[in-house]
Amino acid sequence: MNEAVTLFETDRRLLSLLQQDCRISNQELANAVGMSASACWRRVRALEEAGVISGYVALIDGESVGQRFSAIVHVTLQRHERLHLDQVIDALSRRPEVLQVFATTGEADYHVHVLCEDKDAYNVFLEEFLFRLPGVAQVRTNLVLKSIKSTPRVPL
Repeated sequence: MNEAVTLFETDRRLLSLLQQDCRISNQELANAVGMSASACWRRVRALEEAGVISGYVALIDGESVGQRFSAIVHVTLQRHERLHLDQVIDALSRRPEVLQVFATTGEADYHVHVLCEDKDAYNVFLEEFLFRLPGVAQVRTNLVLKSIKSTPRVPL
């Protein structure tokens, strides 16, 4: 986990603009926050190096590319042995249909957001992958009927 970085108001404005459009040109970004282009570039680079900005992505609508089946999977382990924990985390991290994995408190040990083509593809994911992971005791699925809010933006 990264340590918290002290952000100045200019940093917050830079980050806010980059979260809205990471393809904004450096010159446009600099103009919007009242900096020179070179100072803006240096500050963005410093935020990247500090781990505040961890990457840039294109956000793709899953339905438009045929990924219409979304589920939240609650995974409970039999035992909390380090080997099983590491194997489950590593295996889930490598699966392309796994968008997010959260270690949580409560009944389930992990909450996993899965996105795939359809229920048949999800069934293959369960039977050929998830049910075969060592240490998995229980899997419970909640189907996502509709996404109300989904944002990668961090409140600044």
